[in-house]
Amino acid sequence: MFSPARGEAVGELVDGSALLDLPPGSRILDLCCGPGLFAVPLALKGHRVTGVDLSPSMLERARTACAAAGADVRLVRADMLTFTEPESYDVVLNVFTSFGYFADPADNLAVLRNALRSLVPGGRLIVDVMGKEVLAGWIGRPQAVDLPDGSYVVQRDTVLDSWRRLRTDWTLVRGDRARTASILSHLYSAAELHGLFAEAGFTEVECFGDFDGGPYDQTSRRLVVTGVRRAL
Repeated sequence: MFSPARGEAVGELVDGSALLDLPPGSRILDLCCGPGLFAVPLALKGHRVTGVDLSPSMLERARTACAAAGADVRLVRADMLTFTEPESYDVVLNVFTSFGYFADPADNLAVLRNALRSLVPGGRLIVDVMGKEVLAGWIGRPQAVDLPDGSYVVQRDTVLDSWRRLRTDWTLVRGDRARTASILSHLYSAAELHGLFAEAGFTEVECFGDFDGGPYDQTSRRLVVTGVRRAL
């Protein structure tokens, strides 16, 4: 999932993305930062970046990546359900479909409200997910990724509860052994996530088909939703 090639692609995305064309020195919260794929290039562009993740192993990978690149990133181990730093950030960024993993829909709404509190007035939240409409175009086709040691991972997605939730199964095949891990997440259409942003208190909510700021339509590969904390 977080290969060197993907890291290079994210670096190019940060350099050329219209939605990430931010004023120099912007204070950015990378919420669920994982191994730092976005945090590193954002910091190298001169932004003040805080990466938050609950996974110690992901944070350790992020520290290693930051050290190797010479990127100054503040890393914090915390749960997105409870993490807030009131009026501390110009941008809150949540990428790689890291939103919607709490079983109670009220908890997912709470994450958006936490982000709202962490933003300064006029600050922006950017959430990147696999939209329900995008998923409908390719669901049911298993995807395989080869690993450097000769093993491989197969990803299978199953829609549940009348398109309300998604179960993703990852099976690691190494030699004659296989191991599977699964995770459940909520599925959102553009209209549903737009409405959730508004319910959380965001204004100027917009939906895009990618970080280039293009429209969300039948050709989109991602659903990127942005919203602004109302200025005082």
